[in-house]
Amino acid sequence: MGKSIKNIEADKNMGECIMLMEVLKNMDKEKQTVIVTVIEGVNQGYRCVLSGGDWIYESDDIDSEERRRIREGAKSVEKTCNKEYEGGRLFCEVLSGSPHLVVCGGGHVGVAIVRLAKLLSIPVTVIEDRPLYANHAREAQADHVICDSFEHGLEQVEGGPDTYFVIVTRGHRYDKDCLEIILKKSYAYLGMMGSRSRIRLLKKVMKEEGYSPERLDTMHAPIGLSIASETPEEIAVSILGEIIEVKNSKRGGGGFPDEILEAMERPGKKVLSTIVMRKGSAPRQIGTKMLILEDGSTAGTIGGGCAEADMMQSAMRMLRSGDTQPQVIRVNMTNQDAEDEGMVCGGIQDLFLELC
Repeated sequence: MGKSIKNIEADKNMGECIMLMEVLKNMDKEKQTVIVTVIEGVNQGYRCVLSGGDWIYESDDIDSEERRRIREGAKSVEKTCNKEYEGGRLFCEVLSGSPHLVVCGGGHVGVAIVRLAKLLSIPVTVIEDRPLYANHAREAQADHVICDSFEHGLEQVEGGPDTYFVIVTRGHRYDKDCLEIILKKSYAYLGMMGSRSRIRLLKKVMKEEGYSPERLDTMHAPIGLSIASETPEEIAVSILGEIIEVKNSKRGGGGFPDEILEAMERPGKKVLSTIVMRKGSAPRQIGTKMLILEDGSTAGTIGGGCAEADMMQSAMRMLRSGDTQPQVIRVNMTNQDAEDEGMVCGGIQDLFLELC
């Protein structure tokens, strides 16, 4: 007996999901990548991917004029957004990968940064030339410790749009060694600890040596948020707070976390839920994703509470019915609803559900 139309459509959706995952895994992380999805309109569910100015993927062969309208609607997108176009509504997601924190220096502040970063599930590489202090970083559960000179250590680290460099070495000359190499790399954030006078002098010297004044002036120095921090732990909080601020304002999208990508490779049908619009004090940003599997297990979260429970019910109905048509559901948590449920957040969310 042949497959039903629903099963054929489900297989097609799963196949397209797999192809999209392959595109994302193999894309050039040095280039800005935008995933454009039609969330409302005749071609709901159509998706294409723009990377470094080139369209590298599309999920369906659609009318050329409609394709032009979609691509025109996504033109010049810099941050994740929800926007109207002539044929409906688009969700344009500027991808940001998982952040990678590189800490130059394994002293008291460096170790405190490692401990806090691990609580935030941020992978950390520490470069430290003193074996004793390198061991302290390992004991703090740094993901990778390079015990070598800062010059050699940084040569082993790739930069990129999701790399965050923190310089907390023990001396002025080591700071300069680090800066000379990092300034040649791509990065999302560069911060250096030190007094204002020391930083001002170092910048002056490096500008005279021909280093880019623009690049030097974008460095976060003195490093961290201004919270009058004193102890290594307080300084670490100020630094990670600043990094979180930069990360969340940089592109404004949740991207595809490793947890989601790994779960996508499991056998069986799944529903991918993405926040495509939010208003008020909804807890998670647009682009945040959650994957629901046939057995009810999940990967990721859109913030918990009633919004997530309502979405889960809709996702399970899609999985049980075999409905292959994507859908947008609106979760409206008014202040009174939120209060009744004991939640601190209210607001409205639009969630895009699609079978994978």
